[in-house]
Amino acid sequence: MRKKIIAGNWKMNMTFDEGQKLTSEIINMFKDENIQDVHIVLNPPFPHLFPVKKLIGDTPGVYLGAQNCSDKESGAFTGEVSAKILASFGAQYVIIGHSERREYFKENNELLSVKVKQALEHGLTPIFCCGESLEIREAGTHEPNVKFQLTDSLFDLSADEIKKVVIAYEPIWAIGTGKTATSDQAQEMHFALRRHLGSKYGKDVAAEISILYGGSMNAGNAADLLSKPDVDGGLIGGASLKSRDFIEIVKSY
Repeated sequence: MRKKIIAGNWKMNMTFDEGQKLTSEIINMFKDENIQDVHIVLNPPFPHLFPVKKLIGDTPGVYLGAQNCSDKESGAFTGEVSAKILASFGAQYVIIGHSERREYFKENNELLSVKVKQALEHGLTPIFCCGESLEIREAGTHEPNVKFQLTDSLFDLSADEIKKVVIAYEPIWAIGTGKTATSDQAQEMHFALRRHLGSKYGKDVAAEISILYGGSMNAGNAADLLSKPDVDGGLIGGASLKSRDFIEIVKSY
């Protein structure tokens, strides 16, 4: 059965004290609400990893993730952080290929393929991001464009490996803009991506892969989006910085 996952991407936000307060609030609310069958993943900036992990402790259903990892395992790569290092600090997930990394740091499908392999090699679950710009959406070529991102970065993985990957569909035109894909648009793309995975790995394998929605999900629209059969969770940006909003999304299942 597919995992239900709500992952919070803090991006480049939160001082140490702010991060500690946010994490404590989320964990306490998660426990108080007695939420079952939903995994939450907190993805803070690198310096927060160890202190956030200490607050998470052994809380069931709460996991630590990172926002990126290097394509290299170790060496003279100043400023980089490897999957091996992330795992040693207790991270269990890592976001790979977020649209901001693709746009601002020119990360391409070939590089992201290597990062995914590094993550898997060190026991991390990659949250692999894919999506289209407004221009591509309006041209009507969004489905083949996003499918190609999966093909180019993931389709040399084995069936056992691909089952360890989480997909996050993020319509780039809906990130931080206040615009959101309708639940029907999200379902349409998620279904297309699952079918595409099935064409390579078979329907049974595709049915096990969680596909998250990552385009301005919030407490107001989460229930509608998460009601769709192929939307298995969310990759949350702005709303993950407010503990009550984040928990309300988690409770929307």
